[in-house]
Amino acid sequence: MNAFCRPAQWPVGLVLALTLAATPGLAASGPPPDYILTDNADLAFTSPDGATRIEQYMKDGGDFEVKWQAWARRGEQMTELKPEQGYGAGFRFTPDSQWLVRMQKTGSGEQDLYLYHVEKGAFVGATKTSLSDLAWAYFHSRPDTGKMKLDYHISANLVKGTEEAYRGLGVHWPDNRYLVISLSGEMDKHPKNVAVKGLADWRCRYDLKTGTFDVPAMFAKTNAEALRWEIRR
Repeated sequence: MNAFCRPAQWPVGLVLALTLAATPGLAASGPPPDYILTDNADLAFTSPDGATRIEQYMKDGGDFEVKWQAWARRGEQMTELKPEQGYGAGFRFTPDSQWLVRMQKTGSGEQDLYLYHVEKGAFVGATKTSLSDLAWAYFHSRPDTGKMKLDYHISANLVKGTEEAYRGLGVHWPDNRYLVISLSGEMDKHPKNVAVKGLADWRCRYDLKTGTFDVPAMFAKTNAEALRWEIRR
């Protein structure tokens, strides 16, 4: 008896689909078809090594329900930089192209920060919560700032200088190691002779290697002034 059996003939389309499903690198990725790539050049960013391009896509649902998605494109691979937001965002890479900070507007005068890191060739979230939430938690954990309550225009900003390891501040920190974050916000309650009172440009440093915050001595004077910020009538 001939033991040879001819294999079943599978449909070509099914074979291709199974092959793609079993090969992550070839799997289709990208935004949904109803999200349109913005043509705003200010919302496109490229990593220093040229390997990654940040593309931002918008969906206009009408009645001011606009949604934005940010995607990192590396060759044919695309990875969504979550979360989806209601505004476009700014992005800044470290010089080694391994870290990425998202500067995300969330409302009038308000902004969050998100941190991503390259893992297995793709950018993924580097922290369980937003970088801005971590910075605010650090701010409120300190004895000199913990009792300050802010009500609106709450904003976390990435201080310029990431690309040069903040040499412009007169420091000699290691490359690709630190981020300088500035925190600001305003209060509802203040004296009648004061128009605006709150926090203005209070700075801390985030260590990408250890995932911890500190306040270098060079920020002490300006931080003390930031805690007393007000505009009198």
